[in-house]
Amino acid sequence: MKGIIFTEFLEMVEQRYSPQAMEQMIAAAHLPSGGAYTSVGKYDHGEMWSLVCELSKVCDTSVPELFKAYGEYLFARLAANYPQLMRNMNSCFDVMQSLDAVVHGEVRRLYPDAELPRFDVIERSSSRMVVVYSSKRHFADLAEGLIRGCVRHFNESIVITREQLPAEEGSRARFILALQ
Repeated sequence: MKGIIFTEFLEMVEQRYSPQAMEQMIAAAHLPSGGAYTSVGKYDHGEMWSLVCELSKVCDTSVPELFKAYGEYLFARLAANYPQLMRNMNSCFDVMQSLDAVVHGEVRRLYPDAELPRFDVIERSSSRMVVVYSSKRHFADLAEGLIRGCVRHFNESIVITREQLPAEEGSRARFILALQ
C-alpha cells in the first residue's frame, strides 16, 4: 500500500484527535515500520488495519466508522493536492465513471507498483449509478468514505446504499448512488 495513504491518515489523526492520540495509537500498534512512513514508500496494508484498530480503542469509535471518516478526509486531500485528477469532472458520477481509467491510470503512471482496487460501473443514468468495488484488501469502508467525500466535494445530494457481495479473496461491495 502506498505511503501517501499512511501519511495522510496520520495527518488526519493528528488534526482530528491529537498528537498524543496519534503517538498512543502508533505505540500500541507495534508496527514493523515503527509508524515511520514516507508518501512514496510502500507498506503492508495490515499496518493500516493495526493503526485503525488501535485508534478505535483510543477514541472509542468503531473501526468501520473510522475507515469511512478517513475515506472522506482522504478524498478531500487528494482532490486538493492533485487537481488535475478532478479536471473535467463535474459530479460524483463523473468521478466514479472515470475512476479506473482516468484517475487510477494517473496513479499507475505516478506509482507503477500501486495495487489498486477496482471500481466497475454497472449502471449509470442521470439519477442513479451502481458501482462494484473489488479489492484483495478489506477496505470497503474506506471506499465508502471516499465516495462520501466525492459527494461532499461536489456538494451533491446523493443517497449511498452499500451491499456486501461474495468474494473469493478480499472484499467486494455494490454501491448504489441515488441522486436526490
